[in-house]
Amino acid sequence: MNDENILKVTIMGREFSINCPEHERDELLLAADFLENKIQEIKLEGKIIDSDRIIIAAALGITHELLIFRQSNGFDIEEIRRRIADIRNKINNELTSS
Repeated sequence: MNDENILKVTIMGREFSINCPEHERDELLLAADFLENKIQEIKLEGKIIDSDRIIIAAALGITHELLIFRQSNGFDIEEIRRRIADIRNKINNELTSS
């Protein structure tokens, strides 16, 4: 990994180093902030305590919102599924390399 392309984000108090092209840095920072806010919303509800379950609930909520938005704007659901699989693979690769 090229150190120039490494972006550090903090989610639930943990720092993650993510390989990210310069032109995508702002969007990725916004995505990390959005995820952190969704996590905090779920934590404040107090219904879920386990960190892993909170993260999964946040990811499912965000993904659900995205799918509804994309479907209402004429996006192809198969393309969305492919992109979700790609994102899932990237996340798994980052988590296993940390």
